[in-house]
Amino acid sequence: MTYDFTGKLVVVTGASAGIGAEVCKQFIQSGAKVAALDISNKVSELIKEHGEDNIFPYICDVSNRQNVADMITKIVKERGGIDILVNNAGIVALDKAELLSQSDWQKTIDVNLSGAFYMAQAVGNEMLKQKKGGKIINIASQAGIIGIEEHAAYCASKFGVIGFTKVLAIEWAKHNINVNSVSPTVVMTELGKKAWSGEVGEEMKLKIPARRFAEPAEVVAPILFLASEAAEMIHGENLLIDGGYTAQ
Repeated sequence: MTYDFTGKLVVVTGASAGIGAEVCKQFIQSGAKVAALDISNKVSELIKEHGEDNIFPYICDVSNRQNVADMITKIVKERGGIDILVNNAGIVALDKAELLSQSDWQKTIDVNLSGAFYMAQAVGNEMLKQKKGGKIINIASQAGIIGIEEHAAYCASKFGVIGFTKVLAIEWAKHNINVNSVSPTVVMTELGKKAWSGEVGEEMKLKIPARRFAEPAEVVAPILFLASEAAEMIHGENLLIDGGYTAQ
């Protein structure tokens, strides 16, 4: 299934690599213009692939609320109203619960949970001002509905993302703003390949009924659906893309 996002402006966080880069690619191929946000200046390299008329890079630290507010104001001033937000920026710090450092805990919460909320809040406010509705898709995780060893901070952050997604959906549905989340399993980005190579990856695959990990395009396709007019009646959903892992 294909979608036409011609004339739409999409804001994507964590855009320089992995799922975020694939999100940018698929929306541009579907006619949209993309404001690509990342804390890394590598986000500027996306212009080489997509052209300066299609993608607009911005350096942004989503964990800094003022930085987020200023950046969204700048994007609206330079590019016009925002139609879609894909809240993708995230980090992971793995350790046993009894050893997890305060800094790793706090940074994970700051980026994955607070940062995602700051973005949704800032973009949501612009959508409310625009009075033409909009779509917000938050990237959560299968770790947002189940516990996984050595993922205390990550699980806490993603549980929180799913929680505030539902609240925003309830509050903004009457304004034609759809807020939903997607929750992937391990995804075969460059980082995913590195983290889950070898024996540890093979052991994990055996726990997934589909017996494999997800490809980036398999995560982006549901995001495009949720951003499309076909999903107008979907509010506050958390769509699992996990090969059946959490169905067990």
